[in-house]
Amino acid sequence: MKKATKHQLSLMMFLEFFIWGGWFVTMGTFLGSNLSASGAETGMAYSTQSWGAIIAPFIIGLIADRYFNAEKILGVLHLFGAVLMYMMSQAIDFAGFYPYVLGYMIAYMPTLALVNSVSFNQMDDPAKQFPLVRVWGTIGWILAGLAISFLFKWDSEANIAKGMLSNTFIMVAIASAILGVFSFFLPKTPPTANRSKKASISDILGLDALRLLKDRNFLMFFLSSFLICIPLAFYYQNISLFLTEYKVENSTAWASLGQISEVAFMLLLPFFFKKYDFKKTVLFGMLAWAIRYVLFAYGNGGDLFFMLVTGIALHGICYDFFFVSGQIYTDSKAGEKVKSAAQGLITLATYGIGMLVGFWVAGKIADSNVVSEGTHGWESIWIFPALFAAGVLVLFALLFKNEKIEYKS
Repeated sequence: MKKATKHQLSLMMFLEFFIWGGWFVTMGTFLGSNLSASGAETGMAYSTQSWGAIIAPFIIGLIADRYFNAEKILGVLHLFGAVLMYMMSQAIDFAGFYPYVLGYMIAYMPTLALVNSVSFNQMDDPAKQFPLVRVWGTIGWILAGLAISFLFKWDSEANIAKGMLSNTFIMVAIASAILGVFSFFLPKTPPTANRSKKASISDILGLDALRLLKDRNFLMFFLSSFLICIPLAFYYQNISLFLTEYKVENSTAWASLGQISEVAFMLLLPFFFKKYDFKKTVLFGMLAWAIRYVLFAYGNGGDLFFMLVTGIALHGICYDFFFVSGQIYTDSKAGEKVKSAAQGLITLATYGIGMLVGFWVAGKIADSNVVSEGTHGWESIWIFPALFAAGVLVLFALLFKNEKIEYKS
């Protein structure tokens, strides 16, 4: 891969995740503070990610893989997304906001697969080259949070009261427009599927991989992946509003600590995976979920603030040790013929259905723990996902039989 191409792909990844990190974290606070949205409504807004994940395979399988270059579809979707993101910034109530965020996530979620397709098409050694490109996406997410807190200070208590969090959507709209135009200058990535062959729903959704569920171990992993996404949704939906209510200054920057730890623990994963095997690695990740929510439940923005910081920093273990390990496990179990289908099936179960259920539950739990206007009983809210994650841990520990899985970087 040429050096210039590497720089192009790195900038593409940077913008792709700068866009996501620039609004998704703070949306909960924006909805509660600016639009007076309930917990259930906030859950609906966050669940658009899941609807996007469910619909994305159809866009990729029916359009991108068959008729148009991936980089061109990427450009169109981001230009369309820029318009929707700007409209989100102009919303004055939840009813006016929701259609735009739903449309935006249906447009955005397919781009996650498209940037990977554009990248892999240019690489002669993806295992070695892709991480060096993908890491710029994480850097983009982190810098979006730092810009909101330190450069613009939109998440300060005073500026939230002034409604300035709506500026995050304008910032992201600009970034999305830039990536939309830039995408048309990316290396050409032509469609790979045979147009003459009719695409079936089974092919698009990866349902050929369902036969893997006959394996008891894979079935237990599949169910655990679905269930662990319920407590995961609590984190994405509540972390910004939680920190804001506890009057944590630079809350968006503190939240980005989770992405920083994700990079750090990614480097530790190969060592841990080889030394302690797949099952122990996954159990350790699940344990981290339970511990982080207990820390959130009993910490505060004052003398116990270190508990909140520790909980956020555990994100790397929570995500890498479960989800990345799970991707490796799925890859090893599927075999060459249904490898992509199996990964698609797990994505559908987790970011699709699992998170959809999780955001709904998180919204209901939040609404049942409203203490007064603008104040929640966070101890009760966080204890629920802590106990739920602990339950999934026990289920997996008892029913998943250990097996040797080779780590392939």
